[in-house]
Amino acid sequence: MATPAPKSTPGNMASFNILHGFTEALVRGMRSSFLTDADYHHLTQCETLDDVRLNLSETDYANALEDMNSLIPTGLQKAAVEKLVTEFQYLRTQAVEPLSTFLDFITYEYMIENVMLLLKGTLSGRDINELIAQCHPLGMFKESTMRSIPTFESSPRGYQDLYQTVLVDTPVGPYFSLFLQETAMRGEVSNVLEEVEIEIIKSSLIKYWIEDFARFVDSLGGETATIMGDLLKVRADTNAINITLNSFGTPLNEPAMRASDRKRLYPSVGHLYPAGTSMLADVSDEDELGRVLELFPLYSSIWNVHAAGGDGKSIDDAFYERDVQMLELAFEGQMHFGAFYAYVKLKEQEIRNLVWVSECILQQQKEEINKFVPVFSFHAPWRAGSKSRR
Repeated sequence: MATPAPKSTPGNMASFNILHGFTEALVRGMRSSFLTDADYHHLTQCETLDDVRLNLSETDYANALEDMNSLIPTGLQKAAVEKLVTEFQYLRTQAVEPLSTFLDFITYEYMIENVMLLLKGTLSGRDINELIAQCHPLGMFKESTMRSIPTFESSPRGYQDLYQTVLVDTPVGPYFSLFLQETAMRGEVSNVLEEVEIEIIKSSLIKYWIEDFARFVDSLGGETATIMGDLLKVRADTNAINITLNSFGTPLNEPAMRASDRKRLYPSVGHLYPAGTSMLADVSDEDELGRVLELFPLYSSIWNVHAAGGDGKSIDDAFYERDVQMLELAFEGQMHFGAFYAYVKLKEQEIRNLVWVSECILQQQKEEINKFVPVFSFHAPWRAGSKSRR
């Protein structure tokens, strides 16, 4: 009688390394590729973009920039993203189930953003080559699929054909199907994709993706369900808060649309769900939003940053700081899949930092140059606080 293969639950210390130990070792080795506090210090002292390139030649970005004749922020961003994509794809080739499906889920977010970019560009008549160049490499379909999206008529029938012949065969096709079904049930028939604003469609698709991803990680159990589940809950809450905040001054904030159109954009997961999201559906201005978030300690301090408006820090900056802290803790955990998600998101933050620093130097705004969120910094507020308590 053959011995059955071990059933590996991500986070199970007895079997995790059998299937996923090598891939986890790879991503942990990539920890050394992050910029250090010294690297950031040297970059902020640069006077020109040539100085930036010279300093980056001593980091893990050296090979990515070696063929670049002159450094510009957009070129730096493109090279850094391509480097991240190469590393991610290598991890994906080494992964087996269920890690491979987990990594695929990470890419679905970028697929949604790419499709929305192409749809929005189609409505405004922009050139397809320009649009494809702006798409994120992690969310690319086959080139024939990418080029097919803008070829359909900007009409209800055209968008129906787009879904049935192109999007239905993509990994994010089920999310489009859910959106169309939900909208049809509410009495808004086949012309929804033309009439509803693209950002509302995007928020709906991201909602379905978060909920689907959360169900998947919950089914995995173990540390992955605990750590990655918490990251997705916070992501869902962030979306709900931003949707509410951005709706002020728009039709979505009209009394008749708050409890219908706006509320259905909130993910049905998260620390705010269900009591918090029900209260968010009723708020009509920032003061009411602030009173709701005061009931949730996890978000009251973030809202206070936005309300104070001091130090030039926005609510997005506060979200980024919170995210980096959580992602760093997730990355440093053991035997769970959250480390892979954390690596991608922390690298994205590092790329935002590089673009910010280079833009400040290019525009000669050196007084603003330190307004970024470093990754794995020994000077981070949460690490500085722990040192002071010792």
